[in-house]
Amino acid sequence: MKKYLVAILCCLFFTPALAQKTLTLDQAIQIALQGNSNLIKSINSLESAKKNVKSAYGDLLPSLSAGADWSWRRDEVKTSRVNFFGQSVETGGNSESRSWSADVGGGITLFNGLANYANISGAENDLESAQLSLSKLKQDIVQVTAELYYSVLNADALVKVREDNVAYNEKLFETIEERNRLGSVPVADVYAQQVQLGNSQLQLIEAQNNLDVAKNSLLTYLALDVLEDYEFIDPFEGIESVETESYMKEFGEMSSMVAEALNMRLDYQSKKFDVESADDGVTAAMGGYFPRLTGSFGFSSGAIAPGDLFENKTYSAGLSLNIPIFSNWNTENAVQFAEVQYKNAQEDLMVLERTIKIEVKQGYLSLQAGKKSLEVARENVKAAEENRRINNERYSLGSGTILDVLQSDRDYTQALNDRINAKFEFYKLRDALLNALGKLDFQKYE
Repeated sequence: MKKYLVAILCCLFFTPALAQKTLTLDQAIQIALQGNSNLIKSINSLESAKKNVKSAYGDLLPSLSAGADWSWRRDEVKTSRVNFFGQSVETGGNSESRSWSADVGGGITLFNGLANYANISGAENDLESAQLSLSKLKQDIVQVTAELYYSVLNADALVKVREDNVAYNEKLFETIEERNRLGSVPVADVYAQQVQLGNSQLQLIEAQNNLDVAKNSLLTYLALDVLEDYEFIDPFEGIESVETESYMKEFGEMSSMVAEALNMRLDYQSKKFDVESADDGVTAAMGGYFPRLTGSFGFSSGAIAPGDLFENKTYSAGLSLNIPIFSNWNTENAVQFAEVQYKNAQEDLMVLERTIKIEVKQGYLSLQAGKKSLEVARENVKAAEENRRINNERYSLGSGTILDVLQSDRDYTQALNDRINAKFEFYKLRDALLNALGKLDFQKYE
């Protein structure tokens, strides 16, 4: 009986732990790349771009259609006439006819000012642009997912700091209470430490709430159930002392990074294809100024009975030349509109180039500042920890005040918070710079 009781208790205690799911950074990115709504829409749009290319090539091929017709007609006619003797005589009668016919025919555009070839080139450029835009969206998803994941790790680390601080203040409160009972410290010190303990507990509640908000933001972005309990793994745990120097080696001189970004940024390459597509649009529109040569062909047969349908045959073929003389300025308007689209595409490309330069420069400067902030934060933790230890010893020996102890504790806790914030901010800035350079890899998660 005791064995069964032990088994039941083990199940009760270990069931919550087994229900918790582990979610790593790589898994989170993989989930985001599979279920992101904007990504799914872009994939659907890419299929449309592929169909447009196929349709553009189809315009070079002849069209072909077939048809068949059957008709039936019955006439019932009643008329009258007056004969030589003045008598009315009824005439007329009934007639009925049927007809069967079949035809096959089509046409082909032989020349339209090369507009059909320009449309093919434009469709292919649009497809290339859509594919590159899709890849850039995947890079952005990787960055956003990583930022949200880092925010969860950041908030979780801050909760642990607050928990340790509450435990520290609880122990210190018990010590001061005991010393007050022994008469070695005034009651004012008890009240001061009680306030400090209450504040640390409130800060813990706030930190836990921030952690819940960060988790909900990540799970919502991943389209996961926010009611599920997940454990988040820190991928950089244990390499805190070498992270900045090793990561900074990935980046070089500013001008070389800008050149690299212009060469690797997928959205920049996509804009180039947009410019080429707009140029193809100008060529297609100018085709309206040139003569249009089309060909036609056909075959038909008709009969009054199905069995005689192909005894009578008609073959036809022809060429048609249409020379535009005046099109009510419609062609001129189409060309002007296409030229405006081309100029706008060029302007968008130049704007994006300037934006990339700004993103690279600002991203690198921010990463350098983040590196320095993290290094300073680490040193501050060491100094604040030693300062708290000294003030605690002085207070224990009666040479220090409770205010010095409380302030040193607040300084130490703040230094820990600053180090944690600086650590994960450095990771975010690094990913942002990699994305600005076009080097953020998404293929390893697919």
